[in-house]
Parts: sequence; structure tokens; C-alpha cells
Amino acid sequence: MAAPSDHAGWISGFLEAQAAELGAATNTQLAYGRDLKDFAGWLDRRNSDFASADRAVIEAYLVDCDAQGLSRATRARRLSAIRQLYRFAFEEGWRADSPAIQIRGPGRDKRLPKTLDVPDVDRLLAAARETGRSPADRLRNTCLMELLYATGMRVSELVSLPAAAARGDPNMLLVRGKGDKERMVPLSPPARAALATWLAERDATDEKAVAKGAAPSPFLFPSRGKSGHLTRHRFYLLIKELAVTGGVDPARVTPHTLRHAFATHLLANGADLRAIQTLLGHADISTTEIYTHVLDERLSELVLEHHPLAQPRKDGN
Repeated sequence: MAAPSDHAGWISGFLEAQAAELGAATNTQLAYGRDLKDFAGWLDRRNSDFASADRAVIEAYLVDCDAQGLSRATRARRLSAIRQLYRFAFEEGWRADSPAIQIRGPGRDKRLPKTLDVPDVDRLLAAARETGRSPADRLRNTCLMELLYATGMRVSELVSLPAAAARGDPNMLLVRGKGDKERMVPLSPPARAALATWLAERDATDEKAVAKGAAPSPFLFPSRGKSGHLTRHRFYLLIKELAVTGGVDPARVTPHTLRHAFATHLLANGADLRAIQTLLGHADISTTEIYTHVLDERLSELVLEHHPLAQPRKDGN
């Protein structure tokens, strides 16, 4: 099969195959597209292209990324996108080789994920019950936060939940995650209560809209925007508002820190690592194991803060 004549054709062909064959999520495709467009632009400025670039050219691009001050995680992600593009091109017969396959990546920063203590989470949940322009907004905000902390869902999974998943006062929710993979997550009693209350309010509002000629919304958290549901960006801003209201440092709070808190608190209370892997939707247990390091670090801090032998003695020794 002949290779496309321009960079756009290479990228679109690759992304279409990712979506069709691997079920790559929209956010993943967007990330691949951005990274490959950056590489394509770099090649254009050097009168090169995907078809002729060799290992030395790709390595030069990565060196340039490093010189720009891009993080190791960003550089590793860009190399991954390039590798996958050339693997696809080789399989399609667009190239006779895969020039990026032997390039070693920069690795990832070994920073532990930020998390929150239980009192911090309690303050955020309390703030959700008080924050909003209307009673309906406050019910929605409470449901969002209770579900996020009770299930550890990714924010994209949370905001796009279908209303059908919440019908019948379920003990568990069916979540569609990365790669279109489905998993079941259990609901805590507070989350079930918040879900039932919000669903009743949401259905009443939806019925009024339908009566006026609008189409019914399939989403649990509907919005008038293009996506039809609350966006990740809007929820990110909302959780910052809740942090301010609850007296928690907003710099420490993102939707993902609630996911980290869910996993860390489960582990601290004796949950099995494999069970946490399943609940989070991690494909690899090594991704989940980072939470053991978070817990170890927290336990070390507790010892240094509270153990009598870790405190300075009054005699100065």
C-alpha cells in the first residue's frame, strides 16, 4: 500500500487505525495528534518528512525537545507516539523499517502522586453541599464529588456517565474507561444517596426541557455545550472553587488527586492491591503499585512527626 503524500495523511491514517482497531479514547487520540503534529512541523522546518526520517533525525528531534525544557514525561510520550506511528507505517508497508524502535526513552519523573488526607476530602465534600448558584447545582456538585471519591473514576469517565447507568438505585456503576474497556465500581452509601437525589432533580429538569421541545439528554450530568455533558475543564474549575470554600489549598486539589486519595485511603485501610487495580481500571499492576510508595512516605512522616524518639530532647541531646 502506497504511503500518503503528506504528513496530514500519515497522522490521520494512524489515528483512524488506533480508533478502529484498538478503541483508543478521544483524549488519547488528541494527545497522539498533537505530538505527531509537533514532530511533523519540526521535520518541515528541516526539509524532511515521515517517509525519509531515520533514527538520527528522530534522536535529534528528541534532543531539541530536551533543549526546549520539556519534561521527561512529555518527551517520553512524544517518543511513544512516534514509535507507534512508525510501527503502524511498517505494518502498512509505508516504510521498510521502523526507525524509532531501538531509541531509548528518557524515562519518567519518579514523583509520587499528590494525594489528600481524609479530613481534606471531608472538607471538599462539605463544600460541595454548599457551593452552587441554585439548589440543583448544589445537588449536582455533591453527587459529582461523592461519586469521584467513592469510585476513583477518571474525571472523563465521571462527567460522561450515562443517566441509564444510575437507574434502579444501583450498588455498583458500570464505567467505560480507557480503550473502551468496561469495569464495575461499587458505590458507598453516601454516594448512592447523593446519586438518587441528583437523578430525581436531573430527571425533573430534563422533563421540563423535553416539554418545551428539547431532546432528552442521555447523560447523568447534562450540559448545553457541544459535548452534551459537563466538561472536564468545567469540573476542574469547580473542584478549585470547592477547595477555596472548604479551606483546602487549591494548588493541592485536582480531580486526579481525588482519584489518588481513593486509592491511597483504600490501601491504608487494608484493601488488596489487585482489587484497587481493578477498581482504578489500570491495565498493569505496576501502575497501581505507586500507591504503596505514597503510603510508605506518609507512614514515615507520621513517625517523624509523632514518635517520641524523633522529637528533640529538652536537654538538647
